[in-house]
Amino acid sequence: MSVFQRLDDNINLVEEERLVLDAVSALCRDQIAPRAAAYDASSEFPWDNINAINDLGLNGMFIPEGYGGARTSYLSYLAVMREMAKSCAATALIWGTTFHAIKPVVDFANEAQKLRLLPKIAAGGLASLCITEPTAGSDATGMKTKFTPDGDEIVITGGKTFITTGDHADLYVVFGKWSEIENDKAAISVVLVEKGAEGTGGLHILGKEDKMGQRASSTVSLAFEDLRVPRSNLLCEPGDGLKILFSALNKSRPSIAAHALGIARAAFEDAVAYINQRQQSGRNIIEFQGIQFLLADLATDLALCESWLWRVGAMIDAGEDDIGVEASMLKMRASDLAMRITTEAVQLHGGYGYIKDYPVERYMRDAKITQIYEGTNQIHRQLIGRSFIDR
Repeated sequence: MSVFQRLDDNINLVEEERLVLDAVSALCRDQIAPRAAAYDASSEFPWDNINAINDLGLNGMFIPEGYGGARTSYLSYLAVMREMAKSCAATALIWGTTFHAIKPVVDFANEAQKLRLLPKIAAGGLASLCITEPTAGSDATGMKTKFTPDGDEIVITGGKTFITTGDHADLYVVFGKWSEIENDKAAISVVLVEKGAEGTGGLHILGKEDKMGQRASSTVSLAFEDLRVPRSNLLCEPGDGLKILFSALNKSRPSIAAHALGIARAAFEDAVAYINQRQQSGRNIIEFQGIQFLLADLATDLALCESWLWRVGAMIDAGEDDIGVEASMLKMRASDLAMRITTEAVQLHGGYGYIKDYPVERYMRDAKITQIYEGTNQIHRQLIGRSFIDR
């Protein structure tokens, strides 16, 4: 594993960020990883893990100091996300979803909104990003949720599906269409819905999904039935939603890649440890040339993909905005690789890989969704390919 250790040691983190990563590694090893199988089996929300994360103040990594946080580099966030995903993909998804949802608030909210909302998240609040609808998956412009201005209020009608942490969120960042703008793309806007709206006849949390993987991370549908929120909860101006959405995706897609690579690294390390001690025909499995060739391919692809992760993270920290293609390349390749490595890890375990006594079957189930959310990999291939059209 020396090649990966050297790669990890060369992540460009300042001393304080390295200390945070070390603390997260210890937390994952001692608390989060030992609970992962039980939470996967029960699909209960992992409050023990979330409370432990909050004890370390990890939400502060998202939030500027003036609003109760201790904001670190994006590279540092990616390193923590990957480390957390190695131990429990569901817990990492919950924590990462709060980052995905709160980043538009950090980047685009006015001062009053930031002062009201960000300290709550820094203190450990949860947030949900509400984009997907039955008619709006990879093509977000197909959303039907409507924002209708009514004096000093906005009336929200419609619904959302596949909303991570939607049943536990303190803040919902909701994308919909402004009723007074006819053009589908130009109408997309963003409204902030704070906890407390539920139960007032407007926001309804519908059934929790029974998922293949990442089962402890709750996924629900939401219904908005003439939900009224103050006009001051509008993020930026009507019609600014597409700009906010693209900016948010450029930050969340590398996060998904880090999440996928954490799963991939865990599966690779477990598989290597297993075949170093498992014997067939009087030899350790790893001594067979075919197995060594497979490990060589997987390790090389993993090292290259992780190197690209740190490269894209550094681009974001440097303030580069036009990184859509790089982010799509990273998300696509990392998630495809996670599915490939976890599948091979199951195979390397033989029949034991198919039973729950070993975590590789969980890794395989957890990895699949990374190819689907934040834009399916088919969409990312299309985005990357289109970028080469000579216009």
